[in-house]
Amino acid sequence: MGVSGSLPAVFVGLDVGKSDHHAVALGVDGKALLDRALPNDEARLRAILAGLAEHGPVLMVVDQPATIGALPVAVAQAMEGVEVAYLPGLAMRRIADLHPGAAKTNARDALIIAEAARTMPHTLRQIRADEEQIAALALLAGFDDDLAQEATAVSNRLRGLLTQIHPALERALGPRVAHPAVADLLTRYPTPARLASAGRGQVRARLKKHAPRLADRLAQEVFTALGEQTVTVPGTDAAGVVIPILAEQLAALTRQRGQIAAQVEALVEAHPLHGVLTSLPGVGVRTAARILTEVVGKDFKDAAHLASYAGIAPVTRRSGTSIRGEHAPRGGNKRLKRALFLSAFASLSHPPSRAYYDRKRAQGKRHNQALIALARRRCDVLFAMLRDGTLYQPPTTAAA
Repeated sequence: MGVSGSLPAVFVGLDVGKSDHHAVALGVDGKALLDRALPNDEARLRAILAGLAEHGPVLMVVDQPATIGALPVAVAQAMEGVEVAYLPGLAMRRIADLHPGAAKTNARDALIIAEAARTMPHTLRQIRADEEQIAALALLAGFDDDLAQEATAVSNRLRGLLTQIHPALERALGPRVAHPAVADLLTRYPTPARLASAGRGQVRARLKKHAPRLADRLAQEVFTALGEQTVTVPGTDAAGVVIPILAEQLAALTRQRGQIAAQVEALVEAHPLHGVLTSLPGVGVRTAARILTEVVGKDFKDAAHLASYAGIAPVTRRSGTSIRGEHAPRGGNKRLKRALFLSAFASLSHPPSRAYYDRKRAQGKRHNQALIALARRRCDVLFAMLRDGTLYQPPTTAAA
């Protein structure tokens, strides 16, 4: 890995931080040229790198190319005579075990990164200069994940309160509590008594604002549920104060996720691999965004390498002749693993995927095990599609 075809003369290891970084620069002979803390400031970073470039081509390696490491990467990419790469966290930890001492300091980490760049260039990963689109996707997808977690927490709290004061009403509204019509209804009529006093007509009219087709059936279910309980549970009045607040929060989170989804969809559609990814059954906009941010730009030797990275490749456990078997790995990229797992679940309406899932269930695998097996099978297909840039092609009868 060199700059403009030249081998690096200076290897800079940068342990990034929120306010300050620590840089260690080594020459080809391993002699230290720099060992100091650096502020997270463009002018100072440029000055340091320009000074090191006087010794020859510079290779700067970071341990986090995104988030807090974004500025140093951008500065290095904008300078002549400087190339930038990153050292994955797992490789960093394994290489650290080879160095003496167990201290965890910024200076030691920066030295380890620099030594890895100098002596083990095969452990490094390239950082492309055209990653603005991927960086934007990563930021938006991460924020969408945060919103989803908040929405789940609020939804669970809201359903818990409904179960506490009126279980039958929760059974009617709980599964649809994130629907805008239900959130709006609970904001206006948060207790069973207020729903009953509003009457079936007003409730149906309120529901029709956001769910015209669902209004009649849902209004019927609500008043059927109200008729199943005549007592008022202690704490119902207090719940009537909290429920509308939670309903408003849930509605706001749902709207925000919709806005983020529109931005993500625009970025995904603009990416050259959009058609390739979405041609695979079960891959929607959010899954395609996660695949782009977690897979594209990384070097995978084969499909097994990708599956291992995603944490969906079974791990063999063997100790002599007494313990044998395979189990699901606990490591891997959890964001990508979740995306591939949910994508496999969404693909069950696709006949070939369903047939493979049913075959695994017939072999005695549980639901989640069969889905993991399906995700691993689909990983082979995904790797080939990304490698060749081809759209998904349904398997022939013989191949299936």
